[in-house]
Amino acid sequence: MTAAWSLEEAERYLLGLELFGMRFGLDRMRRLMTALDRPEQRFDTIHVVGTNGKSSTVRMTAAILQRHGLRAGAYLSPHLVSFTERIRVDDADADPREFARAVQRAAHAAALVDRTQRDDDRVTQFEALTAAAFSELAAREVDVAVIEAGLGGRWDATNVLPSSVQVLTNVGLEHTRWLGPTVRDIAREKLAVVRDGATLVIGGDLHPDARDEAELTAERHGAKLVVAPAEPGVEVAAPGGFQRRNFALARAAATAYLERRGDVALDLAAVRAAAGAVAVPGRMQVAGHEPLTVFDGAHNPAGIAAVAESLPQLTAGRRLVAVVSVLDDKDAAAMLRDLLGHCDAVVFTRNHSPRALPPATLASLAEQLDGPPSELQSDPRRALARARELAGAGGVVLATGSIYLIADLLRPAGQRTASIL
Repeated sequence: MTAAWSLEEAERYLLGLELFGMRFGLDRMRRLMTALDRPEQRFDTIHVVGTNGKSSTVRMTAAILQRHGLRAGAYLSPHLVSFTERIRVDDADADPREFARAVQRAAHAAALVDRTQRDDDRVTQFEALTAAAFSELAAREVDVAVIEAGLGGRWDATNVLPSSVQVLTNVGLEHTRWLGPTVRDIAREKLAVVRDGATLVIGGDLHPDARDEAELTAERHGAKLVVAPAEPGVEVAAPGGFQRRNFALARAAATAYLERRGDVALDLAAVRAAAGAVAVPGRMQVAGHEPLTVFDGAHNPAGIAAVAESLPQLTAGRRLVAVVSVLDDKDAAAMLRDLLGHCDAVVFTRNHSPRALPPATLASLAEQLDGPPSELQSDPRRALARARELAGAGGVVLATGSIYLIADLLRPAGQRTASIL
């Protein structure tokens, strides 16, 4: 009998799969599901796609459903510190031992699948993680799982789900190499998760081209289209105006699911309880005081714009120093354009991703944009310490620009991490 894996062994296996990179297509994933006895069919699912806000919307939707007496699971990406953060049941991360067992089951299934594939067509890290998540959610006997798509929708590993409710948070120009050059193209790829006769929930501030594609998709699939209100109707503990919009979308998604069940009605007290309790790590996360220190993993122009919208309320006229790192496939100039006008100083740094832009490149962009005084510090922890010095005890420090930067600042020193966007 094979010994049960430890968390370290499970993470070592997953990290080893990074070598095989990212591959689109659903054939390997379907074979994995067959090898695992179709776990994705043993619970209801809400499938969340979009450019920004997916993780927050997933957490919030699951929190609302849990407070309606349902055993609610969630699958998210990326993680910040540990892979266990990606699988959640009843508002708690997966137990390390249970997570390791789930990955071990997925690894066994992956070995079977790999034997039937070409030598250069191996199960990827995200596919193995997704298979482990579905296996664990089935083993934990969840009633419903809220599932975050990875990249796009049509060929994403999560698109083997027979979901009854799909959620489109928003659509921006990102990953155009894979998803297409326009908002309409990208929306079409994300909306490929919509099922016949399902309910599609969209944000009220969706780009007009994406809204048009959503309407066409709903009509084509005979799906009910629900447009979420701009405001959630309750007080939301998670800071930031964008989190109010995310909660409004989550409330609409939970309502759509409960209506399809027909045996549970939306309870306002449960909604209020979820709104007051849900927290989203790495999103306007308070990490320190004197100076107030906030981490936000906004990693594209739309994400930075949402953070910038909340900055006046956060700073209340106090000195703001930003710690910034950006990946080379992002529109760094557009991100800085929205952010720099709110800052009194900036410390540019790197993160652990090989795709991180050099701090000097960011500083040069900031100078071209007439940004505030800036400094360079390649080590993110030292960059944060310097920013806190520059802000002073009464100021505010914001670390942003990449989820990889937030992972570097949150994880224990020396711990290796792998975050997949």
